[in-house]
Amino acid sequence: MTLAAGPTAETDPRVALHRLRAEVAKAVVGQDAIVTGLLIGLLCRGHVLLEGVPGVAKTLLVRSFAAALDLDMKRLQFTPDLMPGDVTGSLIYDPHGAAFTFRQGPVFTNLLLADEINRTPPKTQSALLEAMEERQVSVEGAPRALPEPFLVIATQNPIEYEGTYPLPEAQLDRFLLKLAVPLPSRDDELGVLRAHHQGFNPRDLAAAGIKPVATAADLAAAREAVGQVGVVDMVLGYIVDLCRATRISPSLELGASPRGATALLGAAKAWSWLAGREYVTPDDVKAVTRSTLRHRVRLRPEAELEGVTVDQILDAVLGTVPTPR
Repeated sequence: MTLAAGPTAETDPRVALHRLRAEVAKAVVGQDAIVTGLLIGLLCRGHVLLEGVPGVAKTLLVRSFAAALDLDMKRLQFTPDLMPGDVTGSLIYDPHGAAFTFRQGPVFTNLLLADEINRTPPKTQSALLEAMEERQVSVEGAPRALPEPFLVIATQNPIEYEGTYPLPEAQLDRFLLKLAVPLPSRDDELGVLRAHHQGFNPRDLAAAGIKPVATAADLAAAREAVGQVGVVDMVLGYIVDLCRATRISPSLELGASPRGATALLGAAKAWSWLAGREYVTPDDVKAVTRSTLRHRVRLRPEAELEGVTVDQILDAVLGTVPTPR
């Protein structure tokens, strides 16, 4: 009997996805953690909310990510006058055929960049709910499947509140991760200036040398591998204890739901696999806890007045819940 050969560097989807970081770095400097978060979203079939001030290359990051994966991408600027049909598509009367035909909206893509999602009213925000949860769009009662893979990457500005419509908890819960896009370090910002001084054009990714380094087949194989990552009962219990601790925190009026626990499990498995392990450790869970739970909990008003942040509460939870050994 002969043993089956393991994956080589050429066939291992993990190697292909790791190459993506270097490819995106040709256009975006110093955002490896955000790229990892987007990869986790794809591996878990979950959506990602990016929060950061204007000018930190959120749109460029997503465009580079899509180009390196050779995925179709559409960008939709959310505005107060955007209608649900502008997102999902609508029926258009064809006078030649004397019939209504469906014209697809921008949601029919692999990566949908929902730019400034909190600038559009709830009616239009909710148009994304079915697409995000069911991966289909229903128009006039007829469901239409979205392409596979399908990922919504939404952006919002954390400091601007005038003229915005905060996402309701039900929709926030549909995002697997909420990632804070930081300002670059001094060295990274110098790298950005040098690149622009040397002629870098953020609107021309091909000139920047970005090319596809992973395929849909790599992604499918990676998802299957993530599904095989092992988790012992002790780690499962740790995930449950972390989520339950948020529900009894005196600083929170809303804790993580069981859906948050399943999201934490999936994100930890993807993180572990990307790190080269075939099993989840408590440290893997800790690494993704903030990004997985920060948008699923809500501070009490008195805690907000005291200047407490959600991340500080999650850090306290991580510090008080016993870590399995």
